[in-house]
Amino acid sequence: MGKIIAVANQKGGVGKTTTVINIAAYLGSRDFKILCVDVDPQGNTTTGFGIKKKSVSISAYDVITGKARVQEAILSTEFENVSIVPATEALAGCEIELVEFENRVNRLKMQLLTCKDDYEYIFIDCPPALGTITINGLVACDSIIVPMLAEFYALEGLSQLVNTIKIVKNNYNPALEIEGILFTMFDGRLNLANDVVAEVEKYFPNKLFKTRIPRNVRISEAPSHGKPVMYYDKGSKGAESYELVCHEILGEPLELPKKKKIFSFKKNKKGKRSS
Repeated sequence: MGKIIAVANQKGGVGKTTTVINIAAYLGSRDFKILCVDVDPQGNTTTGFGIKKKSVSISAYDVITGKARVQEAILSTEFENVSIVPATEALAGCEIELVEFENRVNRLKMQLLTCKDDYEYIFIDCPPALGTITINGLVACDSIIVPMLAEFYALEGLSQLVNTIKIVKNNYNPALEIEGILFTMFDGRLNLANDVVAEVEKYFPNKLFKTRIPRNVRISEAPSHGKPVMYYDKGSKGAESYELVCHEILGEPLELPKKKKIFSFKKNKKGKRSS
């Protein structure tokens, strides 16, 4: 049976979508069968995998409202072993529609249970809000990855999210755990950034990913090409950082493969270097 991981934080711009796309792409390249479920009305995970939302006929909106089975919404991406339940703008009004549904917080869970055995990992990209759609994601998942910035206001947002997780755990999903807190767009040269990390580590020992995702131009550029960063520039710091995060998820050593040297230089008898 596969593992369902929600990627959530009610603050926007913290790298939720980027995290889903790049973790999914790397695990897919390792022969794990991956399903991404885009339940953010902005649909950035959908476009991040190069799928045009206008071409989508059945989306996460249809799945959550029960108008279609999840299997009908799944699309293959051009990236190895990665499929997606896409999102469209229709999700924007879903919160209001769900008010009239019975068991409205279990809608996504009931759908994903029908395909959980078909994938090793299912990642849910939640919207930047603690509304009904995000609650659906938390009820459906086994664990949660929390991307966050190393900034003061991020601490307030984290405390609100943790309170929501406690409510969901007590009422709907007793097995829910925090997979890890992932610092994104991290600049270790800043004292504030390191102070925030220390503060979070104090309250959530053993819950922080050791890897920090740095600010990286390649990570920012990749979505405009409809690609995960490892397919856009595998040698970039951004791609390598997400690869290390995946090693942590898989319980593997935090080591990158050694790069092959194209040229090796050795000194000749006269002290000059020759290739």
